[in-house]
Amino acid sequence: MLKPYFKSDDKDFYLLHGDTMDLLPQFDHKFDMIFADPPYFLSNNGLSIQSGKIVSVNKGKWDKSEGFEYINDFNRKWLSLIRDKMKDDATIWISGTMHNIFSVGQILNELGFKILNVITWEKSNPPPNFSCRYFTYSTEQIIWARKSEKVPHYFNYELMKKLNGDKQMKDVWKLPAIAPWEKSCGKHPTQKPLAVLTRLILASTKPNAWILDPFTGSSTTGIAANLANRRFLGIDQEEEFLTISKNRKIEIENPKTSATYRQKIGGFNDKKELELFLVEEPRAEYKTELNLENKRGDRLTAVPVAQLLFLENNH
Repeated sequence: MLKPYFKSDDKDFYLLHGDTMDLLPQFDHKFDMIFADPPYFLSNNGLSIQSGKIVSVNKGKWDKSEGFEYINDFNRKWLSLIRDKMKDDATIWISGTMHNIFSVGQILNELGFKILNVITWEKSNPPPNFSCRYFTYSTEQIIWARKSEKVPHYFNYELMKKLNGDKQMKDVWKLPAIAPWEKSCGKHPTQKPLAVLTRLILASTKPNAWILDPFTGSSTTGIAANLANRRFLGIDQEEEFLTISKNRKIEIENPKTSATYRQKIGGFNDKKELELFLVEEPRAEYKTELNLENKRGDRLTAVPVAQLLFLENNH
């Protein structure tokens, strides 16, 4: 049985320390939703602007590319492993940019996922383009896909419509980038805002659902999940970021802090809308606790693509 790096007292927030490729085969739990923000492979010694200062775009060895085939192989491996951790009706959200999103989409189709939407997140406050030789980068893409072509998925259509002034919500979301108050316990170089994660979690899960983030970083996914009454497991190989994750969870265990954060999260019509919705939301009684055991007693390996497709077609 895997030993968590951190387990919250309420047993709704778990962290594992290590390479997600190594850890995923070592337990059998099935999740209701996955959010993944895999490496974008942007660390190419370029420059950007943050808070008015010129900074390097390099984030670490984990974000360096070794070529197109390397990116494809990397995405094929982690997506094959993550597919085995999804319930039959589960969905996955994957964030990316032009540097990796086309590879992710290709591999999703190859493995038998059904792509539902490609959300364009338009940042209302993107960093400026100081080279002035091309348009300013102001968007990221988030692919939403379900595990199976045939098994229906959950979508809270009515809530998304309500949040959009009683009109169907479109696949372009204009939400601000991360706010300073979201970095109270430290920052991660690719940290996502709670507004984005909260919206996609509410759109695709029911209360008490189990959510997995295989590249958790500072665990915005987990904080959004817990603030929305969902449960969470995050995996990361950098202890520095797991420490931030742990401290963020401890921070929202204070009822006043969690209430304040719910009111600050963007994307709602007023400050109290999220809390009112959570009070009124029908509670799903998921009895399942997090299972970090491998009942087969061995280390699993990624299932070959051809076998995955055969099993899917003969399910």
